[in-house]
Amino acid sequence: MRTLTALIRCMRPWQYTKNLLVFAALVFARKFEEPDMVLKSVEAFVFFCMVSSAVYLINDIRDAEEDRRHPQKCDRPIACGALAPKVAAIAAAVLVVAGLGGSITVNPNLGAVTAGYFALQMLYQCFLKERVILDVFAIAGGFVLRAVAGAEALAVVISPWLLICTLLLALFLGLAKRRGEMLLLEDDAIGHRPTLRKYSVGLLDQLIGVAASATLMSYCLYTISERTVAEMGSTRLMYTIPFVIYGLFRYLYLMHRQGHGGTPDRTLLTDRPLLATVALYVITAAAIIHFAPNGP
Repeated sequence: MRTLTALIRCMRPWQYTKNLLVFAALVFARKFEEPDMVLKSVEAFVFFCMVSSAVYLINDIRDAEEDRRHPQKCDRPIACGALAPKVAAIAAAVLVVAGLGGSITVNPNLGAVTAGYFALQMLYQCFLKERVILDVFAIAGGFVLRAVAGAEALAVVISPWLLICTLLLALFLGLAKRRGEMLLLEDDAIGHRPTLRKYSVGLLDQLIGVAASATLMSYCLYTISERTVAEMGSTRLMYTIPFVIYGLFRYLYLMHRQGHGGTPDRTLLTDRPLLATVALYVITAAAIIHFAPNGP
């Protein structure tokens, strides 16, 4: 039981919130009333979670030594000796095979996107994580592939603006994560992640500001673009803009004044105002898409 518990911890199920992007296509393509489409989205989510858990296992095997020098990551099962690397490697292999195989059964294109996500993560592990700027782009690319996977599972075309929003938001969160690591580790930051020597808090603050502004503007343009208005039947999706503005501002507040930002998934799940904003955004967007299809 101790090994199983350690294995589940190493799979990081609390980070499955990232994979909820798979459902974006279901909502924005207005397919959430079709049971077969909902089932395909759920299957895509489950298989993506399998592959992402395999990535976390491989990451913890590779980074065990560095994690032992981290004040928080030292408690990870492999780093602290609660889980044998061999057991983690076997579990990772099983999850990759099951996740990729399951994705292919849903849709060959979904299988290709899932395989691309896994390949990108392995490239990140072996090469990109040591390359300044490219490391954050690799993380952001994983989020974009999640959104694409949701669209491929349903065989629908997702708006390019939505993909741009996803990329920019992921860059914002990735840069905030790097900033949080630098502040948390201070002099030990380079020892844990060598690429941090190429960043500075000032540089990251500037990049975060650019990413936040670009995210907001691209989302505003998405809500009023001709394609969005044609698909939704109205311009009312722009009413969700205040939630996006508040969410970004709240995250910046938490990052600068509360010391958050290093763990975006935990920040989202533990900060009640931010969690409420996300919930209100989802409810409002779904209501607009479903109940206001006609007229500007």
